[in-house]
Amino acid sequence: MSDAPRPVSVNIMDKEYLVACADSERESLFKAVEYLNRQMKELRDSGKIIGAERIAVLAALNIANEFQEYKRQKEGYTSNIGASLKRIQSKIAGAIMKGRQMDMTEPMQGRLDA
Repeated sequence: MSDAPRPVSVNIMDKEYLVACADSERESLFKAVEYLNRQMKELRDSGKIIGAERIAVLAALNIANEFQEYKRQKEGYTSNIGASLKRIQSKIAGAIMKGRQMDMTEPMQGRLDA
């Protein structure tokens, strides 16, 4: 199976488009087309927007906004995970140091006195 881009036919709002797509990306393409189609049809069916081009632009803006929100949330999660990892590392380092201090204060067993 070649991964070179090949033309794939997709339908968006009852219009056919040929899109170059590698075989490994076909499933992702079809999911994206399905999502875009759903978004555009919702805008069209609302009756507030007329014209395929305006619907496409507004759908693109809505999707871009969703993507930006997703990125902000992801950055927040990443930041929270980073802070949690630092706290855990600090606790581990503290426990190791405490363990070393206990080892130094315990009397040596099996020590030979001359």
